[in-house]
Amino acid sequence: MANIKSQIKRNRQNERRRLSNKAVRSEIKTRTKSAVATVGTDANAEALRMALKRIDKAAAKGVIHKNQAANRKSRLMRRLNALNAAK
Repeated sequence: MANIKSQIKRNRQNERRRLSNKAVRSEIKTRTKSAVATVGTDANAEALRMALKRIDKAAAKGVIHKNQAANRKSRLMRRLNALNAAK
């Protein structure tokens, strides 16, 4: 346990940020799964748009690196295109 006042504050800030980042990462995963699940339906375009938006937002906030965001978007698009081609 920290004794220094500034370190106690830093620990509180880190915990708040950790929980916030965790929520953002979870949302990215959820939106990605929903985009994949709605392949071939009318809701697919909207689900894909929201997934890409959340990934971009996470990169802008610094939750994930911008290159990781690009990789995730690329991987998602490849997956969706493969699923659409299979149908």
